[in-house]
Amino acid sequence: MVKNKIREANIYMIISKTFSGLNMNALKYLLPLWISPLTGVTLRCTFAALAFWIIGLFTQPETSTRREKILLFLLGALGIYGFMFFYLLGLSKTTPVSSSIFSSLQPIWVFILSVIFFKETITKMKITGILIGLGGALLCILTQKNDDLASDAFTGNLLCLLSSMAYAIYLIASNRILKHVGVMTMLRYTFSGAAFSAIIVSGFTGFEATLFTFPIHWKPMAVLAFVLIFPTVISYLLIPVGLKYLKTTLVAIYGYLILIVAAITSLALGQDRFSWSQLIAVLLICSSVYFVEIAESKEKS
Repeated sequence: MVKNKIREANIYMIISKTFSGLNMNALKYLLPLWISPLTGVTLRCTFAALAFWIIGLFTQPETSTRREKILLFLLGALGIYGFMFFYLLGLSKTTPVSSSIFSSLQPIWVFILSVIFFKETITKMKITGILIGLGGALLCILTQKNDDLASDAFTGNLLCLLSSMAYAIYLIASNRILKHVGVMTMLRYTFSGAAFSAIIVSGFTGFEATLFTFPIHWKPMAVLAFVLIFPTVISYLLIPVGLKYLKTTLVAIYGYLILIVAAITSLALGQDRFSWSQLIAVLLICSSVYFVEIAESKEKS
């Protein structure tokens, strides 16, 4: 029974991260021409919150305490919103492949946070992995130049780096909370918190979306619908299943699938030009996760 759940969780993570990879290319098409980055965050968070509350009406009731609901709300207001805030701002300034390179760093941040807060064992091999991964990130940040595909690559890459850190915090916190609450409870309250933050920020920055002006722009509307339904609602609906049955670091490692999908799609759509520095950065980050997680697992066995 448990093996079936683990297999199911792996399948769900593959589907979820494939959508996330395509999401980078879809958002790159939309930002900032059709919608501003912060407007994109508001649309995603509010749509997801409404969707999860509606879906929750057709699922079995789940029990949770008031304290747990408040914690989930705060996790969404800070974790999910923080992740999307940095992610969309960064993606609007850099390329999908560079953005996905930083998503691949999530296992490193998960491990570092686990060491700081949960006293996870640290070894020379894991320290080596962290240093290699940070070297790959720095290589990508410092060598990518501005061009017609990346208006401000340095700033965009830094923002994407921050987004991967924020998502690692969300992964760790939600993994622990899921041991006590149901999936729908978590999704409803975390995205309600994210929507709350998004609406407040939009109140100060305004709602900018050329997409919603007349005449109707069917292609960008279809791309936005894809972003809202698949990478936002369906993808986040599947992630908690993975978190419940898989190790947090393994869930983070699935971020490599985002990189693969985004890279292939970017090449096909002409949204990126591959460079040697990008390739070396990818190899360094892949090696870093090997040292941090896979090599360490072999030592224990």
